[in-house]
Amino acid sequence: MKRFCLSFIGVIFSFVVLAQVQPGDPWFGESCTSIMAGKAATVDGSVITAHTCDGNYRTWLRMEKAAEHADTATHKVYKGTLHTETPGDMRKVELAGEIPQVAQTYAYLNTAYPSMNEKQLAMGETTFVGPDTLVNKNGMFLIEELQRVALQRTDNARDAIRLIGELIKTYGYGDWGECITIADKHEVWQMEILGAGPDEIGGVWAAQRIPDDHVGISANISRIGKIDRKNEDYFMASENVEEVAKKYGLWDGKDDFVFWKAYADREKPFMIREFYVLSTLAPSLNLSMEMDELPFSVKPDEKVSLQTISELYRATYEGTPYDMTQNIKMVKKRYEDRKVVGEDTIISPVAHPWPTGDLRNTINYLAPGTIEFQRTVAVSWCSYSHIIQLRDWLPDEVGGVAWFSFDNPAESPRIPIFAGTSDLPESFNYCGQKRYREDAALWDYRKANKLATVNWGKTKDTMEEAVLWFEEKAAGELPLVENKAAELLQEGKKEETAEYLKNYTRDFESATKNRWERLEARFWEMFGRGF
Repeated sequence: MKRFCLSFIGVIFSFVVLAQVQPGDPWFGESCTSIMAGKAATVDGSVITAHTCDGNYRTWLRMEKAAEHADTATHKVYKGTLHTETPGDMRKVELAGEIPQVAQTYAYLNTAYPSMNEKQLAMGETTFVGPDTLVNKNGMFLIEELQRVALQRTDNARDAIRLIGELIKTYGYGDWGECITIADKHEVWQMEILGAGPDEIGGVWAAQRIPDDHVGISANISRIGKIDRKNEDYFMASENVEEVAKKYGLWDGKDDFVFWKAYADREKPFMIREFYVLSTLAPSLNLSMEMDELPFSVKPDEKVSLQTISELYRATYEGTPYDMTQNIKMVKKRYEDRKVVGEDTIISPVAHPWPTGDLRNTINYLAPGTIEFQRTVAVSWCSYSHIIQLRDWLPDEVGGVAWFSFDNPAESPRIPIFAGTSDLPESFNYCGQKRYREDAALWDYRKANKLATVNWGKTKDTMEEAVLWFEEKAAGELPLVENKAAELLQEGKKEETAEYLKNYTRDFESATKNRWERLEARFWEMFGRGF
């Protein structure tokens, strides 16, 4: 049994929990998780795509307006927009090129990786890297710019995939291996994209639809297998996927072509996050980490809800063999009349599921093998996350809703942002990653979250209670919001609808901000004499 000096570990937790992710950490490069659900897999018939933006990415966001454009207008394509501090910040942003503009563009939610438009088209994103031999930095488009253009110009997943494919072929793809999970109010697809090599402007890509009664996940690993081009309802691909794989020695041309085997640069197409999510939703399949391959998607044993997906995004594998806190223990004495009457070995209250590399190395130095790193779904270095519901029985303005959170998704509340809103709270215009700034929404939540993390055993229940309170509040209020918005739209009051939805999001955000300020004060009161 491994025992540690509580005070020593407490000091270590207090100064390393705020550390930034470093390249030497084993999770470096595993920066996003996207969970998808078809409409027949959800309890209410909504289509879901989601995204955690894990890492040091910008946290400002705003709604970009729909617009009409002249015949001679062009659209500017940039590189470097993922790390800006405000919408107008152009430091280290470069113009990659220009393409012809279309007559009309849709309004869309401008997050670091653009995520939802006014027509209930939505996207998540994860990087799977792939072979470095395929990267062509001269390609015009990075993944976030492909998302932006598709959200501005298309209103359904299939057209978005086709447009992205055309843009890649015409102007070139300049990014690493990327996956975007593209959903509309009827279906959801997983699209995986790579370059075609340093000497070719273009790219390779494949897309596979998640069956309507299934749930899927992309978590930084290519997942698409065999491509059945004849089944156009479920597969799309660039015409060069086999050719490029043969050219670079990624496929011998003899065995069946399997996309992930050629392009994933991995031994198998899953790790802990894919296994945890799919096995949790479909335990009857008896999936295991020892399998060579997991299903691309699974039919859940029970239909999933927004709450189900939210819970998965809070997952740290507590109570499983993959729980990183399970060996961080201490002896707690029991007293009666100031006399010791017994001892219990418990998980230390300073143990938490997001230990940095420095902390893991220190504890494992004291007691080798105490912490085996696992990449949890929820991470403390998350910039923001969203779960987007798309619902075909509601008007687009209120049918599309992004449940948005800043910082660690296991500790932060989710704020509803509607597809038809006119604006977002003022604090959403500022990124909090480059420095501490009180006008940035990120810090409204991060301060309490980091304090809670230092002594998680004593704060976990309080944080969960607060998160779930707002989850229940939203569930209770949303039908009223939807009905009111629908009434306004039936009366032809489109601008009033947008204002109403904006105000609801603003009021909801204000309530969460006030609650997290109280939590911060409460934790300082708890730990004022030390952690």
